[in-house]
Amino acid sequence: MHFSIPDTQDLKDETGSSYTSFNIHINGVFHCSVRYSALHQFHEQLKKEFGGLSMPPFPPKKFLSLTPAKVDERRQLLERFIQMVSQDPQISNSDTFNGFFLKAQQETQKEASEATSLDVYLMNGHKITIKIMSTDQTEDVLEAVASQIELPDEFVYYFGLFLVQKEDGGDNSIVRKLQEFESPYISLKYASNVGTHRIVLRKSIWDLTYEDDLLDNKIAMNLLYVQAVSDIERQWTLGTKEQLRHLATLQQRGSKREYLRLARTMKYYGYIQFKPCVTDYPHPHSRVFVAAGHRELNFRIQTDSSTMKEGSFKITRMRCWRITTSMSESNGEIGIGGQLSKAKLELSFEYLMAKDTLKWITITTDQAILMSMCLQSMVDELIMKKQGKKIKKPQDRSKLDPRSVQQDNGYSGKSADGNPKGKNKTFVENNAFDTIGDDDL
Repeated sequence: MHFSIPDTQDLKDETGSSYTSFNIHINGVFHCSVRYSALHQFHEQLKKEFGGLSMPPFPPKKFLSLTPAKVDERRQLLERFIQMVSQDPQISNSDTFNGFFLKAQQETQKEASEATSLDVYLMNGHKITIKIMSTDQTEDVLEAVASQIELPDEFVYYFGLFLVQKEDGGDNSIVRKLQEFESPYISLKYASNVGTHRIVLRKSIWDLTYEDDLLDNKIAMNLLYVQAVSDIERQWTLGTKEQLRHLATLQQRGSKREYLRLARTMKYYGYIQFKPCVTDYPHPHSRVFVAAGHRELNFRIQTDSSTMKEGSFKITRMRCWRITTSMSESNGEIGIGGQLSKAKLELSFEYLMAKDTLKWITITTDQAILMSMCLQSMVDELIMKKQGKKIKKPQDRSKLDPRSVQQDNGYSGKSADGNPKGKNKTFVENNAFDTIGDDDL
């Protein structure tokens, strides 16, 4: 997850007293605006619950008014604190963590908890309408969708909910996967302020051996089929003319399982393709097409007008990666609930090119955060598999009722509209790098 606090707001409370509120962005999207006092209380709750863990430093209380420079220093320290605690799975998967950010989103957007309906789509445009509470968190909504389409419990978390934006050219681009600490209803409502969005059900697994579990279930297999057809039609998955003709024949016959078996042998099956971007490898300003899947970032680099060079970067050989966000007063506008609309984003990763030879490679793209999320989920899945763990089921998680989360008047209750400044970085150590062996070299 990519947490940042790019800017602050000067607001007034009910008594007319002025205070500073910190605008928190998660995965490139404005999520909530929170007072220092609320974050301090959050810190105290984490210390109480996770006392045995090493906590990052938290900026101390001040009894005098802060100068603008001191406010910015506090902003940076709070950003660093949230970034560090969010990288500890024990903390980030806890009810305390998820409850804080879920409630902060609800309070910031002034959303009361009420019964409503939500449309969730498949990749072929099929709509599933479910009844939920407006403040239900992501996993509650996912389980409601699964229940409505009669997807067995053991397969629910092979899939995820994704926020997708319809581009001007008519294509749909993935913005991000929705996280546990947000309400899909609220996130969709405010994302719609900056374009046409919808929530889409897609598979959230990378390893094809997990798909083997799904092929014998009619509902799960159909979900895979719908996504495979969509990815082939939009040329995310590539095949020869003969393969495409064979697929068309299988589609006409309704032979979904055979269609999937053939599709899984094709190039880039199961990959997420990103929009064209720029990289500094092998040369500065190289135009590149990037895809994530099969435990790698795949590069197709345009060396000249007619030549394409292809290479791949395995996740096990990435020692770490970082997101750099550069913004200025003149181009740092942020749509409420939307992405950083004009910010410059970079994903850089340190790669083991050869034994004892590490090199930083940078990609400049507005989808840098989505790329980072893909890397993280591939790493998490690889480690989970190496440890012999299973994909969780609905009964494995605790049910968090947002109405039971303690009310706190430290939330600002107003949306961000300031101009972020400067740069911020999120640095991620890759736990899978430690598992690399001589065979990987």
